[in-house]
Amino acid sequence: MPNLYSHVSPPVETFSANGRTYRKPRRPTLAICADGWDPAYIEHAFAHGLMPRLAAARVRTQARAQVPTFTNPNNVTIVTGVSAADNGVAGNHYRQAGRELQVTDPSFLTAETIHAAAQAAGVGVLCVTAKDKLRALLAYGGVPAFSAEKAHEQTLADGRPVIEAAGLGANPGIYDWRLSVYTVDLAVALAGVLDARLVYASLTDFVQHSAAPGEQLSDDFYRTIDRSIGDALDAGFVVGLVADHGMNAKPDVRFLDDELSAGGVRSHHTLCPITDPYVAHHAALGSLAWVHLDDPSELDRARGALAALPGVEAVLDRSAAAQAFELPAERIGDLVVLGDKHTVLGKSAAAHDLSQLHGTLRSHGGLHERRVPLIISHRLSDDALAGRELRNRDLHDLLLNHLA
Repeated sequence: MPNLYSHVSPPVETFSANGRTYRKPRRPTLAICADGWDPAYIEHAFAHGLMPRLAAARVRTQARAQVPTFTNPNNVTIVTGVSAADNGVAGNHYRQAGRELQVTDPSFLTAETIHAAAQAAGVGVLCVTAKDKLRALLAYGGVPAFSAEKAHEQTLADGRPVIEAAGLGANPGIYDWRLSVYTVDLAVALAGVLDARLVYASLTDFVQHSAAPGEQLSDDFYRTIDRSIGDALDAGFVVGLVADHGMNAKPDVRFLDDELSAGGVRSHHTLCPITDPYVAHHAALGSLAWVHLDDPSELDRARGALAALPGVEAVLDRSAAAQAFELPAERIGDLVVLGDKHTVLGKSAAAHDLSQLHGTLRSHGGLHERRVPLIISHRLSDDALAGRELRNRDLHDLLLNHLA
């Protein structure tokens, strides 16, 4: 007897994004971008019993972040699975036709997101970010995306207020240490409401900018967020966590436009790619800056003046930086300047307001914030990590393709 159903195609169990194939999640999956979680915080939290649920994870290792080690480029590399050279986002801030722009619009993306591809393949997806600045980027391709920062202003597609649908209390403010905790809780709650099986939660690094490992604020934060991660595990989620960048104390500041002018360079414009709306985090001071020159003949003079500064550990031209760090050459400066572990780079002393900082400046952006924790709650296949230098952009591949 002929098989009457031989013409029916079996359901497709995979989808593709940016040249990589992913399996559809077999269990609800929560991928967390742990903003600013330098390995030192995790080491301290585990050593002092602050995070028993996360400490019980089956995979605890480290990975490399995208340079520059800022929020937007690393969130985008995590959700696309490819480098900045391929996805187009090289910083939080960008210079185009002489104007500085925030990199928040999806039109900056030159690669699709894993969540958009999964949704097109029939997977329920959801993105929740602490910082509203990321919401439009994460919503690329029509992905449902919400922010904890603005949750009180947002509604679901059916018109219900987000906070009401999630059954949570009022959202904390952007400079409240509880906002990241709320973000995880909101992601888990909305996943149930929206029947999402692939969920992305991006946290905020206000705590890490404000407190070193072992300080009271930091300890309270890690103790509390561990309970929210435990709630996700108890709800049946596979949880994977990776940081976008590390964090270090940065007591030394070099103002590049001031130094270039003093060195006789006439036409220069320093851009700080860390720049975003959250000035109390870092005062727009990070350990990597672009320098744009109107006169190409001044390149060598500018490079020499910058390389001679204390705390500057490297000055690369556009081509060398694009190759070394997998960056889109057309979206970076003529020179890329890197500060050392304890040095941040700014435009001019007059351009940065340090009055709103919470204590000693702690920041990121350079090579010394490149090592980040990567933690997965469940066991991976035996060959998942063999011979592989992990990047934070591998998080979704590990969660979807390599669970045991």
